[in-house]
Amino acid sequence: MSMNNKLKWCRNQKNGLKLIEPNDNLAEEYYRNAEETLKMTRQTKDSASNMWLATHKYYTEYFISYSLLMKLGIKSEIHSCTIEIIRFLEEQELISFKLSETLESDKQLRIDNQYYLKNKPVNIDFQKLSNLLLDVRNTIDNLKSEDIKKIRNLL
Repeated sequence: MSMNNKLKWCRNQKNGLKLIEPNDNLAEEYYRNAEETLKMTRQTKDSASNMWLATHKYYTEYFISYSLLMKLGIKSEIHSCTIEIIRFLEEQELISFKLSETLESDKQLRIDNQYYLKNKPVNIDFQKLSNLLLDVRNTIDNLKSEDIKKIRNLL
């Protein structure tokens, strides 16, 4: 399957989508950042701050996604492009769980609460969020060099 138009657009942006050397160290660092952010999300839960809850929840999901991208050697500094790459990985069945839709909706919730001060309620299922980290950990740990090469060739 070839790249869709959104991914092509991302490839043409300065910081949109770039293939770099796969980096296990950065993958692990982003994974640790996701774990740390999840802890902060738990601590923020009782603060009644929908802005910080939305921000922490989204960044937990974003960092875990970026961990996977670093393992694959894919760099993206545009959040919508990162989400589109995750959607592509779902289509390629590299990941067997839905993450792109969650990222998309939680990104919008973060923007609404952080930038537009809408104070929308933030529903967090900590078990689901923890399972997401475990799913990505499992995916990263089971990635074969052939899988990485295939995805990189498609991009």
